[in-house]
Amino acid sequence: MTVGLTTSIPEFLDRLADEGRLVHAEALPERFARFGSLDAPLPNPIAHIEPAGGFWTHQAQAINLARAGQSVVVATGTASGKSLSYQVPIAESIVKGLRSGTSLLLYPTKALAQDQLRSFGHMNVPGMQAVTYDGDTSRDQRTWARHHANVLLTNPEMLHYGLLPHHAKWATFLKRLEYVVIDELHVLRGIFGTHVSHVLRRLQRACALYGAEPTFVFCSATIGEPAVLAEELCGKPVVAVTDDGSPCATRHVALVQPALIDADKGIRQSPATETISMVGDLVQSGRRVIAFCASRSLTERVAAGVARRLPPELADTVRPYRSGYLAAERREIEAELAAGSVRAVAATSALELGVDIGGLDATVLCGFPSTIASFWQQIGRAGRDGQESLAVLIAGDDQLDQWFVHHPKDLFQRPPEPAVVNVGNPNILDPHLTCAAYETPIRHADDVWWADLDDGVRRLVQDDELKLRPDARNVPKAFWAGRGIPFHRIGLRSASGGEIKIQEADGTVIGTVDQSRAGTLVHPGAVYLHRGQPWKVDALDFTARAAIVRKDRGRQWTQAKSSIRIDVLESKESKPVGEAILHLGMVKVTTQVTGYQVRDVGSREVKESHDLDLPPEELVTTSIWYEWQPSVLHQAGIRDFRVPGALHAAEHAAIGILPLFTICDRWDVGGVSIAEAPQSGLPTVFIYDGYPGGAGVAELAYGAADRHLQATAEVLESCECTSGCPSCVQSPKCGNGNEPLDKHAALALLHTTLGILDPF
Repeated sequence: MTVGLTTSIPEFLDRLADEGRLVHAEALPERFARFGSLDAPLPNPIAHIEPAGGFWTHQAQAINLARAGQSVVVATGTASGKSLSYQVPIAESIVKGLRSGTSLLLYPTKALAQDQLRSFGHMNVPGMQAVTYDGDTSRDQRTWARHHANVLLTNPEMLHYGLLPHHAKWATFLKRLEYVVIDELHVLRGIFGTHVSHVLRRLQRACALYGAEPTFVFCSATIGEPAVLAEELCGKPVVAVTDDGSPCATRHVALVQPALIDADKGIRQSPATETISMVGDLVQSGRRVIAFCASRSLTERVAAGVARRLPPELADTVRPYRSGYLAAERREIEAELAAGSVRAVAATSALELGVDIGGLDATVLCGFPSTIASFWQQIGRAGRDGQESLAVLIAGDDQLDQWFVHHPKDLFQRPPEPAVVNVGNPNILDPHLTCAAYETPIRHADDVWWADLDDGVRRLVQDDELKLRPDARNVPKAFWAGRGIPFHRIGLRSASGGEIKIQEADGTVIGTVDQSRAGTLVHPGAVYLHRGQPWKVDALDFTARAAIVRKDRGRQWTQAKSSIRIDVLESKESKPVGEAILHLGMVKVTTQVTGYQVRDVGSREVKESHDLDLPPEELVTTSIWYEWQPSVLHQAGIRDFRVPGALHAAEHAAIGILPLFTICDRWDVGGVSIAEAPQSGLPTVFIYDGYPGGAGVAELAYGAADRHLQATAEVLESCECTSGCPSCVQSPKCGNGNEPLDKHAALALLHTTLGILDPF
């Protein structure tokens, strides 16, 4: 399809519809600005900060709350000016009184901190000394920051490793600390968010030593229940500001289904191929476009494909944009986009976060980005300058993408998913308690920060990590008693202290993986994808905690085969869900990788199979599990020999659709289906958190069980394949090679469970 330079958005959508590619189109109407007022005017030295037209309603509300000492979370759309919500109170804290207050700002990436540093520089606030403090900061700059900075922009890792262990050197800064800003709240979920929740408790504990009690300001993309997540992170009440008063031009959103190639197997044209075609068409229509891709390698592939598709005069206006580029390279691309010399950019989700690149007319999403929150973030990257914009979602072939193909209205009406952390996870709590004890001995009064303090201290004393000694008043305190310092034993993005380094033969470290997942992900012979680059694993040494890898061409991928045993340790809650009984509790999962398959990237066909002999891995975590009485399966018309396939298919479909109800990824959870579970003798499906102790996903799945089971049935019901495909019951992470799977028996089981009369 060749589109003229003057093609309007409605004309563009009409042509998609004529070709049968358009599933649904939605026009989101223009939104006009609404303004609010501050409870008190800004001091004269910073009065110039107020925008000419005044503050939008959500900005004014958040500023008023923060100025009053109330912690707040601002969860509004992309380009809604959330930064002013904390910049204004911070500026005021600097110019009021005899001594300026200090502020600490945490960002998930260095690039965001640098962007905000420039923004603070443009504010022209008298006396403001804003600096970044990260791994790139020199020793002299760090010393200067400790003595002079009143606005410190850093990241959670630097707070954990660099500031809190040396809090005495930061005494003056912490004594005057008025605001702690947490930007991009929505990324602080699961294991990473749980770690950060403990880092923030340790920060407040250190502040209390010096008489400070800072106010928190969180900023987030639109997510479900933002105040709940923010309160879990900081341990204090937080008010949510979610009514967006910023203006927004009309936005057209199109949902496109790739062409069907094999109806029986459910195979469609690659979303990447559709994305290349779509971006090329939009560029030729005169629009500037961003395409979001799932991996770094895919961004390069899409950018190259678009360039090949375009005529010579436009081919050089396409750029890939991803992590791994130097900051100067990224800034150059951003400048070219703003100037209009680059017409298209293929990017990873790094551009979801708040870097303002402006000047874009259209976004193309190569597959649904796992969550509704990310969907709104990504499509919000276009139309930031007030112009009418277009967003196109190219559906992938997994369960979530196909769910929205068959329920397009749900994409716009469904509220964003909540994100969760698990502050009580002892695998994360206990290491942070050792850090807290190192920072200053733990007292009974510290239970204000940790509800499970006594249990954690007891475990650590038994493990000789802490020692109890009385102080001068004969009050017992817990002191750090381990070797060295405890901080470097914690990786903030890992659930366990044990990590395997992924490194080249010369010792160059590529990344890390939890030891509990190493056998599945980096076994000998595995093809491991790290930031889009495939690596072939030559050796895995658990003693040396290292997987030795080399670069791979990426023409094949591997899938581990494993045997799994699951034992119920404790059932905490149970309830009926239709004709099933659902439990929530703790389980022990014992996994042993027994071999792996080598598959072709293009055809997905199995090319080789290999056996492995690796030690078993144990995982104690949180799980839900469904149990059915045999009479329910009999009522569904499922004969005994079809029970394993029915349970297995239902398990895969349920895991694939779970991110519809909680911000998680299918790789964050695991599953086991058993025709006769050891603890009950009943047909059972387990879905468990994939991290030691759990990340909070199982609890959300338990709460959403009725809706989750209904959505799982609808996935199977609406899929057009005949016997099961990646869009319904096949899983890329299945340890049994997706065998056995019985789509129709699974649907009959779910229908019977939900009271839908549709016998198999």
